[in-house]
Amino acid sequence: MLRQRVITALILLALLLPALFASSAWPFAILTLLMIGAAGWEWARLNAAGGSLAVVFGLVLAAACAAALAVGWGSHAPVWAWWLAALVWVPGGAYAMRAGPAFWPTLPSGLRLVLGWLGLFVGWLALANAKVAGVNFLLSAMCLVWAADIAAYFGGRAFGRRKLSPAISPGKSWEGVWSGMAGVLALAVLWIFLDRRFELGSPSLYSHLAERMGYAGLALALLFLSAMSVVGDLVESLVKRSAGAKDSSQLLPGHGGVLDRIDALLPVMPLAMALSWY
Repeated sequence: MLRQRVITALILLALLLPALFASSAWPFAILTLLMIGAAGWEWARLNAAGGSLAVVFGLVLAAACAAALAVGWGSHAPVWAWWLAALVWVPGGAYAMRAGPAFWPTLPSGLRLVLGWLGLFVGWLALANAKVAGVNFLLSAMCLVWAADIAAYFGGRAFGRRKLSPAISPGKSWEGVWSGMAGVLALAVLWIFLDRRFELGSPSLYSHLAERMGYAGLALALLFLSAMSVVGDLVESLVKRSAGAKDSSQLLPGHGGVLDRIDALLPVMPLAMALSWY
């Protein structure tokens, strides 16, 4: 399993890095369109839309993202898109976690598909807009999610006592959440130092927020984004548990599906864009 995970990760990096640093925006756009289409297919399957309907759902989602790119939203999306994401993810995510896995199947299947479509569409818009803001900005936002996840894993293993949401994800603890937040704050300090020390092409998310909000505002914003990365992870876990699935698919050997890899990014990226705009 470890060997399989490493091979898949290396292949993904081999695809992502050239697209990320290409002078043209198109390689990154095409790669992320393929990924978001696959994630749409997975979401439809998890929500009782199997077979050809799931394929159509993924294709329509990718086509909508491509259309947004064609009209210029890939670089300058309307600000209301970020606030729409906040409206869906913050109260909606909190309610879903409180209600638990039994709540999700009670929603009409059409509503579940629409919510997933919106989350994936706006998540892709945020990725595309962050790329235009600069590779340093995009990477710093993505690394926020990864740092929160890694620090939460090790902090949870070392100090975890109180379960965060045992009905949804029994392995997560409140101590892991606090550790993840501490890891993100430490990452921000390091990244701001690097921004000031080296010419990185564009400000990072951390330097941008510090300039707009001050350091106290930056700390609050990062704690909020760290919490929302947990919400994204738990919401996807809730959906999988409702469907009786361990992974969103087996598209990425050793890693599960695309949704399994981007679940925490889906709320964090648009909310990071909202905070940057604010």
